[in-house]
Amino acid sequence: MSDNVITVELRDRVGKGAARAARRAGVIPGVVYGDKKPPQPITVDRKQMDKLLQNPGLFNTLFELHAGDKKQQVLPRDVQLDVVTDVPLHVDFLRLSNRTEISINVPVVFINEEESEALKQGAVLNIVRHQVEVRCLASAIPASLEIDLAGTQIGDSIHISAVDLPKGVKPTITDRDFTIVTLAAPTIQMVEEEVGEGEEVEGAEGEDAAGEEAEGADS
Repeated sequence: MSDNVITVELRDRVGKGAARAARRAGVIPGVVYGDKKPPQPITVDRKQMDKLLQNPGLFNTLFELHAGDKKQQVLPRDVQLDVVTDVPLHVDFLRLSNRTEISINVPVVFINEEESEALKQGAVLNIVRHQVEVRCLASAIPASLEIDLAGTQIGDSIHISAVDLPKGVKPTITDRDFTIVTLAAPTIQMVEEEVGEGEEVEGAEGEDAAGEEAEGADS
């Protein structure tokens, strides 16, 4: 958890004016909510916020939020960015406890690609879902879901039922065995050989020369 610490300052003022003033001061306004407690307005240092945004798994990573002498587990839920500059404008954190159960999107990763017969034959990996929404305890959020491609053949499809989910993790979609990825046959495009312009000109000149020789013989 030492690497996943966010230090914030509590703030009393809220509203658009207070938010703009916070940004001018080099901090990003935000709020911590959830766990049946009142929302708490906060600010996060801009440099710290920029560093957080470089984390590709930001929204499924637990952080320990330090506010003065108080510490609590949180999960980033939303970051509003300026539509032109991508500068962070506001951040929301969900307050968690060990009993908190949440729905969250978890990225899928593919393993054993070198052991896939389909890929060896040039199959196309059609990813239907880059993420899968699951429900689990906040303390048991998986970093990713592994999709094993070993032994897969052209035409195969991998569904959620074939994924080895961690204990206590369940997909939020339960009414169907949805597809995550398919392995399609390679597409072969026939390329016609084109005759170069130089060859066409040369052929035409040859025909003209032959015609001139014929005319000379007739005369």
